[in-house]
Amino acid sequence: MKKTLVAAVCALAAGVVSAQQLTVVNFGGANAIAQKKAYYEPFEKATGTKMVSVEYNGEQAKVKAMVETKKVTWDVVEVESPDAVRGCDEGLYEKLDYSKVGNKGDFMPAAVTECGIGFFVWSTVMAYNGDKLKNAPASWADFFDTKKIPGKRGMRKGARYNLEFALMADGVKPADVYKVLATKEGADRAFKKLTELKPSIQWWEAGAQAPQFLVAGDVVLSTVFNGRIDAANREGRNLKIYWPGGIYDLDYWMIPKGAPNKELAQKFIAFGVTAANQAAYTQHIAYGPTNNKALPLLDKKTLDDLPTSASNAKEALQFNVTFWADQGEALEKRFAAWATQ
Repeated sequence: MKKTLVAAVCALAAGVVSAQQLTVVNFGGANAIAQKKAYYEPFEKATGTKMVSVEYNGEQAKVKAMVETKKVTWDVVEVESPDAVRGCDEGLYEKLDYSKVGNKGDFMPAAVTECGIGFFVWSTVMAYNGDKLKNAPASWADFFDTKKIPGKRGMRKGARYNLEFALMADGVKPADVYKVLATKEGADRAFKKLTELKPSIQWWEAGAQAPQFLVAGDVVLSTVFNGRIDAANREGRNLKIYWPGGIYDLDYWMIPKGAPNKELAQKFIAFGVTAANQAAYTQHIAYGPTNNKALPLLDKKTLDDLPTSASNAKEALQFNVTFWADQGEALEKRFAAWATQ
């Protein structure tokens, strides 16, 4: 009897030890919920893998510390584009084996990198409350024109995106923004334009704040992540997006160097970037798929809310990772000094 019981306990323990587990790191919020529904739960069901979700705020220093001490506990990490480039260069992430992940030709070019694959497209856009503002903005110049549209403006506290928007408001075409901003005269021009608006700016730092400001009527216009507007509208709000001049970017799935479950991590990534699963993800949040084969699987209503739809992307600006890697530190320091003046 005792021998049988001991054997049963040992067998159960062995089963627990052998059970697959995968730790995936994300930025939390509505996007984490969408990832759970579209990727984590279906992968868990299909493979029997226990999915462990961890939230962070993009601290690549945590990944670096794990890699350098050879104590890596994360398997897959969601990484923003500047950190994806920098982290790969520094050797913090494994190189992806695309023969196990997917056909490179199926994805938008920006999604395919050596160490990571972009798995959704998001955009920083202008938004307003359709219940409070009757005269909709028609340009970025309107965002900066407080006489035409009186009231406060919400902006993310930092140089990134704001300098681009300032130049577009000052008449620079989206296609020329980074060429102009790369010059001393262009940077001066952007800061001068921001200075004109400065008394009317209400800064936000967390993504959830911008739609809250709009709903409360604290600001009449705000820059905002498009997915935050989608999440608010799913709760019954009537927030509207002005798409031209929006700045789009990608987030990437990457595997930390020395991850405990590298092969399983690649299987999960391959699972997540299939057309069907990418299409499922967009049903939960209005971020665009990177797999081009997902687009024909989406209905018009879903497409109309995505940064990747033909109409929304037509006058959009792709975030220039290389520019911000080269000049970002200096511009952010200048912005920090400017903001305190």
